[in-house]
Amino acid sequence: MGDLNLVTLAVIAVNVIISFKGFSDRAFFNKYKFNVADIKRGSKFQIFTSGFLHVDTGHLFVNMLTLYFFANVVIYALGSPAFLIVYIGSLLLGNLLSFYFHKNDPNYTAVGASGAVMGILYSSILLQPDMTLGLFFIIPVPAYVFGIGYLFYTIYGMKRRTDNIGHDAHFGGATGGYLLTMVLAPWVFESHLLMVVLLAIPIVILFLLQRTGYI
Repeated sequence: MGDLNLVTLAVIAVNVIISFKGFSDRAFFNKYKFNVADIKRGSKFQIFTSGFLHVDTGHLFVNMLTLYFFANVVIYALGSPAFLIVYIGSLLLGNLLSFYFHKNDPNYTAVGASGAVMGILYSSILLQPDMTLGLFFIIPVPAYVFGIGYLFYTIYGMKRRTDNIGHDAHFGGATGGYLLTMVLAPWVFESHLLMVVLLAIPIVILFLLQRTGYI
């Protein structure tokens, strides 16, 4: 963690350029943000483009800082092409899950790379579960504990829907990173089988809650 790989730099640069364009050009922002009504009318490209827009510089900074810290875990373990597959796949799955849960709300909108970044974070946890994360940048927490706990918090947020956080995209992105990592690195089943099972628990619970109508 910590070194700025060329691929990571390119992804961050694209996010910064597109986000700053959106900050200064409202028409551009509205055209490319995630909007359920627009997507239903045919603007399906928003499922992808909204992942490169941000609400403000703080939103952009937090996402890019998180990406900076965890991108190299995925790049060093799987390679740059696989990193991009996980990043883009997580972005798309995160926004597709958002669309699934909000398809009947034409006013629902969202932007941000959070789904993609969560995918990279969860891929990192699966690839290197023994690493320690700093909760609030201070409290040391085992990566797998953070991962499982955050997914349960996300389910809680999806159930309540009382804030402006895109919990659906976060959960979908994390799931995307988890699933794609197992496809790209099947050796994790042998090396980190317990983590594979533990990280699957919140995903299965969300599926059961949705199927039974509790969320």
